[in-house]
Amino acid sequence: MTSTLSRYVMRAVLGTTMLVMLVLLTLSGLYLFITQQDEIGVGSYALGDAFLYVGLNLPKYAFDMLPIAALIGALLALGNMARSMELIVVRAAGVSVARIAMWVAGAGIILMLLTAILGELVAPQMEQYGQRMKTFQKYHQYSLAGNRSAWAKDGDTIVSVGQQSGDNRYGGVYVFNFDPQHRLTSVGRASSASIDPNNVWRLENFRESRFEGDRVVARGPSAAQVKTRLSAEFLGLAVLDPESLPGIGLLSYIRHLKQNGLDSRSYETAFWARIARTMAVAIIVVLAVPFAFGPMRSTGTGSRTVVGIMIGVVFFLLAKMLESGGAVFDLPPIVIAWAPTALLTLITAIAVSRVR
Repeated sequence: MTSTLSRYVMRAVLGTTMLVMLVLLTLSGLYLFITQQDEIGVGSYALGDAFLYVGLNLPKYAFDMLPIAALIGALLALGNMARSMELIVVRAAGVSVARIAMWVAGAGIILMLLTAILGELVAPQMEQYGQRMKTFQKYHQYSLAGNRSAWAKDGDTIVSVGQQSGDNRYGGVYVFNFDPQHRLTSVGRASSASIDPNNVWRLENFRESRFEGDRVVARGPSAAQVKTRLSAEFLGLAVLDPESLPGIGLLSYIRHLKQNGLDSRSYETAFWARIARTMAVAIIVVLAVPFAFGPMRSTGTGSRTVVGIMIGVVFFLLAKMLESGGAVFDLPPIVIAWAPTALLTLITAIAVSRVR
């Protein structure tokens, strides 16, 4: 009988979570599609491309929202079972709250595995493909290549960007100029650069070597400007974003940064945070158990949904705040990443243990 009950509880939690996920993805897809309206018609970016772009980004939304959807789904499923007296019958059959929590955790483990698959194998690849597809449809006259850095060609100028350090700010910028016969005429390097709305590159600490006949003329360091048609959106394609990389890609890039003596803390934080948030899915569903037996067992669906959203939002705001504040106070990346999940685990354990 216990096996039958466990499967029933797990199916209820999983089924309700999938329905909640479907609603959240529908709303997210609609919002994302609305944001594309001003860009439809730019270049060759058409209505069909906008629909494809939205579809390719939905797995990333699913990965981000699965913890909240899992909590809301568990709250709704267990709340409905409590209101229909099913949980009372289960308790009367001699099943403890701890065992019910284990059944719910079993559903959470399945959702955790689904989250891991989305975050590692599906979402990053589809998001990157969608971004590339959209940008090349809008800026089809440019070309882009590169993995560790962005290499973009605009006419007789090639720009290489090694790192993005902020909005429209870049580091390790190289500028290569060629003549109409494709001969290299100058090479320049800037320690940092920014792009204004008119696509003018403002280069700081810029050093340039010009090839004039049989001699090389060097100048700098100084400030300089380069006018191109390359936008910040286009250059940002190949600049690595920790949030858009799979775990294996993050680990590989962390090793690359360490081997070259570069700061890898932001990428280490993103790596551990990805693992911590994925494992949090299996924990956050168990947090619904105290609500099912506690003061919310007789409340309506709307109230439980609001509570689930509030808890999920607080959890992720805390995670983001620690990720930002931890870097300021020079905390270890593993501490920054795991602190919210550890706190969630402690709160869940205390709440479940207090249920009678």
